[in-house]
Amino acid sequence: MNSSDSIVIIPTYNEKENIEKIIRAVFGLEKCFHILVIDDGSPDGTAAIVERLMGGEFADRLFIIKRKGKQGLGTAYITGFKWALEHRYDYIFEMDADFSHNPNDLPRLYHATHDEGYDVAIGSRYVCGVNVVNWPIGRVLMSYFASQYVRIVTGFKVHDTTAGFVCYRRRVLETIPLDQIRFKGYGFQIEMKFTAYKIGFKIKEVPVVFVNRREGTSKMSGGIFGEAFLGVMRLRLDGWFRKYPKIKG
Repeated sequence: MNSSDSIVIIPTYNEKENIEKIIRAVFGLEKCFHILVIDDGSPDGTAAIVERLMGGEFADRLFIIKRKGKQGLGTAYITGFKWALEHRYDYIFEMDADFSHNPNDLPRLYHATHDEGYDVAIGSRYVCGVNVVNWPIGRVLMSYFASQYVRIVTGFKVHDTTAGFVCYRRRVLETIPLDQIRFKGYGFQIEMKFTAYKIGFKIKEVPVVFVNRREGTSKMSGGIFGEAFLGVMRLRLDGWFRKYPKIKG
């Protein structure tokens, strides 16, 4: 049995070109991580690939939850967070399947939380300039200025609020009322980080290089950013009027 204190949650929809490669890349790291795939009914057979690997060499460290249809990034992660808490993992990671997040950066996020004492570690594209490779300039600008907009409207000083490469310590996800997280798309990423900040958790941005996917099809759209853009005003109002939980012990 390969035990681990860390679980990497990877949401998937039609990732057959990438899923086995990303799983092997994570399991090839010196530190032992476990992986939980949340598959939203991929018609391309993504789940079958994961199940084949689960039934073979990775039986004790690879897991899958299969859901019916596309239910949104936010609900996928909430499902994964609850599973990870039930299974007593101490460090819970978000990561994409398409290698836009480099698996070699996982130990760096782990180090920030496990060794440096931060509660949330964000793999940040913008904390040291703009570190994005092979993205269309329009998308880079949309993502960068979305984070700047969040900073201006909310006063939240994180540079990369829409980042999807994150490590949460267990106590963060135990404290945040997960069923009250409202956003489903990339607004979810903003809401989770902002809520952790308002509760008082320590957040660190770890600089990473984001590389646009080489295989498969992007799931991003203007609507995804639209939800994030419009939802920021609600977060600002929450910051004024909402009573946030207190950190336990």
